[in-house]
Amino acid sequence: MTFPCIRKLALSGLIVVVQSSCVVPDDTSRMTKVDPTAAAARKEMVGLSEADVRMCAGFPTATADVGQSGQIWTYKRVVQRGNLSVVVPALALGAIPTVGGSVNVAPGGYCDTQVRMVGGRVAEVAYAGDNNLPNKRDALCVSTVDACVAYARQHRPAAK
Repeated sequence: MTFPCIRKLALSGLIVVVQSSCVVPDDTSRMTKVDPTAAAARKEMVGLSEADVRMCAGFPTATADVGQSGQIWTYKRVVQRGNLSVVVPALALGAIPTVGGSVNVAPGGYCDTQVRMVGGRVAEVAYAGDNNLPNKRDALCVSTVDACVAYARQHRPAAK
C-alpha cells in the first residue's frame, strides 16, 4: 500500500468514528428537560371543569371510570413523520475494532395525555407513551395541552 491510500483510509475511519459518536440514544429522559408547556399543563389545568377541557382539548379518545378516584380521560396522539436516518457502515481496520452506527433525526412516536377528573374538575395531568424528542421530554404531548394552558391562563379569576 502506498502512503496516500493509508491517509485516505485513516480519514475515512476518522469520519466514521466522528459520525458514530453523534448517535442519539432511544431514551433521553435522564439527559433532557421536560417541555415547558407540558410541565405547565400539569399545574395550570388543575381545576378546569369538564366543559373547559372539552373546549380546549376536544373530546377525549377514551375514558375510564376509576370509582372514587373519578374518571380518566385519555387523549391519544400518534406522530408519524418522515425522518432522516443515516446509517454508517461498519468498518474494521486491522486491529482497530469495528466502528459503525446510525443517526435518527425527528423520529415519530405517540403520546397518551391522561387527565384525571374528580368531581367534574381536573385533578391531575400525566403523560404516557413514546413521547420524547431528542431535546425535550413529553414534547409530543404539547399539541394536546397547549391550548388548555392558554385557556386556563385566560379564564383564571384574577388574584386579589
